[in-house]
Amino acid sequence: MQYGLNIPSEGRLDLVSLGALVHRLDPGIVPFRKATECQIHVSGGEFNVAANLADCFGLRTGIVSAMVDYPIGELVANRVRGMGVEPFYKTFHHDGVTGPNIATVYSDRGMGVRSPVVFYNRANEAAAQLKAGDFDWNAIFSGGVRWFHSGGIFAALSETTSDVILEGMQAARASGAVVSFDLNYREKLWSRWGGPGKAQATIARIMDCVDVLVGNEEDLQKGLGLVGPDVSSASKLDPGAFFGMIDQVVDKYPNVKIVATTLREVHSTNKHHWGAVAWVNGKTYEAPTCELTVCDRVGGGDGFASGLIYGLLNGETCEEAIKLGWAHGALLTTFPGDTTMATLGQVKALAHGGSARIQRSTCERGALSGVTAKIMLQWRTLGPSAH
Repeated sequence: MQYGLNIPSEGRLDLVSLGALVHRLDPGIVPFRKATECQIHVSGGEFNVAANLADCFGLRTGIVSAMVDYPIGELVANRVRGMGVEPFYKTFHHDGVTGPNIATVYSDRGMGVRSPVVFYNRANEAAAQLKAGDFDWNAIFSGGVRWFHSGGIFAALSETTSDVILEGMQAARASGAVVSFDLNYREKLWSRWGGPGKAQATIARIMDCVDVLVGNEEDLQKGLGLVGPDVSSASKLDPGAFFGMIDQVVDKYPNVKIVATTLREVHSTNKHHWGAVAWVNGKTYEAPTCELTVCDRVGGGDGFASGLIYGLLNGETCEEAIKLGWAHGALLTTFPGDTTMATLGQVKALAHGGSARIQRSTCERGALSGVTAKIMLQWRTLGPSAH
């Protein structure tokens, strides 16, 4: 039983994610109040993992979500297909005036000393109306699913979405799939209906089904109600703060076998230091630290989760799995949008110590080039240490 998990060796789908699909309007470095045009990115914290695993890592994945029969829905559905993700939708009828809608996320990228700005229009969101009983889980899991993933963003949408997560996780466990959950604590979402207290009560219902947990120390404190360091004063690259909270996690939820997170220290909007850490079945692991030149920071954490899950599904060592997650998350910040444009070759090259020099191989078009001018790797000693 590698990693303390019993991962099915095969299945019709490698991973199924459950969560809301959204479209993000991105004016680039221009603030919205001065914007004249936007790119449209299709996203969703849970969807991003399925999309990244399909597009970059070549796995067979699916997304369980709400769909709306209007042009935005068609745009989103086309992008889902384009990323190679199999859809399982409950479709809502749009009344032509008020919805239901696919949520809109507005996010400029900032620049230098000017931070990115993110806000939402989730009014009458179709995904928030999903409830237990909306999906045929037996059909979704027929033929086998190796891994099931959901997260705190979807849980925060309404009183009923956590019921859908719990129903999906119970079906996943009954089918033998590994279950992961990304805490992804979003204060703006939870503050509408109870804040951290509501989040903790909601997530507590889910956690007994979770094998693999993704979240940093702030997520663990606000999402799980654990005691931890002052996240505003602690070093963002110090793994000690994160590892110091693991005993609380596993004491409260002994079913959890892996807890992992990224480490990010922001020096300016476009200059970050990036690392990653994981606790795996009693041992701790650290990825290297690198300096990033960031194009678009949205989706980096989902990129990390994708690479980590790929490594675990592929039977890699713990050290290799966390490096794959770290490398893919780093690369994702060098592209516009929330989902990957990286290739598996690029991810492996960076994970094994590659740089951003121009790659002239005809097999890796544009590898590690473009908006990232320099990635300086500062390799730490890798490997397990007793926890």
